[in-house]
Amino acid sequence: MTTDVPTSPGAVTVSRGRTGRGRGRRRYQPREVAWAYAFVAPAIVLFAVMGVYTLFWGLQLSFVQWNGLTPTWLWVGLRNYTDLLWASPVFSPPVRAAALNTVWVMIAAPLLTVVISFPLALALNRARRFVGLLRSVYFVPYITTGIAVYLAWQYVLEPNGAINTLLGALGLGSLSQPQGWLGNPDTALPTLIVIMVWSAVPVATLLYLTGLQTIDPALTEAAQIDGASWWRVNLSVVWPLLRGITAVIVLLNLRDALQGFQIFLIMTDGGPGDHTNVLGLQTYRLAFQSELAPTLGLASALGWMLFVAAVLVAFVHLRVTRERR
Repeated sequence: MTTDVPTSPGAVTVSRGRTGRGRGRRRYQPREVAWAYAFVAPAIVLFAVMGVYTLFWGLQLSFVQWNGLTPTWLWVGLRNYTDLLWASPVFSPPVRAAALNTVWVMIAAPLLTVVISFPLALALNRARRFVGLLRSVYFVPYITTGIAVYLAWQYVLEPNGAINTLLGALGLGSLSQPQGWLGNPDTALPTLIVIMVWSAVPVATLLYLTGLQTIDPALTEAAQIDGASWWRVNLSVVWPLLRGITAVIVLLNLRDALQGFQIFLIMTDGGPGDHTNVLGLQTYRLAFQSELAPTLGLASALGWMLFVAAVLVAFVHLRVTRERR
């Protein structure tokens, strides 16, 4: 037998998810609800100011011509977008070149990260000795400060750096780069992609390793009993089970490739000759490296195009992944 608990006026009733007998309800008093909203309010206000407000402020800036300092701006409508895409002979060529470089990064970085991190996770999962040490060593590139790592890589990739010195010591001096690996237009972008992959592999390996440890050993044992080789077991049994983790890894790398520019700004600043310029760096240049030129609206427009592109990539990626399940 159940009894009803009297409630005061204005009390909030919340149903609990219990099934069967003894189903009850928790009734919150107005004072409790007020305290709950009071604790949540600072986070909501901070998100509204730093998120929603700045989002729409940036959208408004994408329709004006302004340098960020003058008291007034000039409304130009969609001209910023057309200038970036095709209309302006000054702004559209760098954007197209940066877009091509960004596409190369979006293709190469996720692909190489998956190709390297999955076998690495398989090897770590089979290790029986020094497992903790090996995992710590592989995770070092991720926890190291980005700027310090990039400066160290710059030193290694110099004309007299460690890589050219090592190639010369091995009798492979013909492969060395006299102007440095970041000074050669043919090797600058591939070198930066390799460094991005080097930084992304630890997290991807950890995600794959976590997924491997959740797979029921009976599945792989059954495949081995049926005569499947080690490669066949991992490609036909293990790999499909980790498809969701692969989707997350690819999506994270696509996001970094599309919107990230820190490595390009610090290591090459888009050079040599804009061969490593990407869309994120081009946005930064238009916003902060144009002196007093009224290009802040162009930067906002390019930022919004990047945002829309990121949303579309995520949507298409999730749809394709869902259809393959």
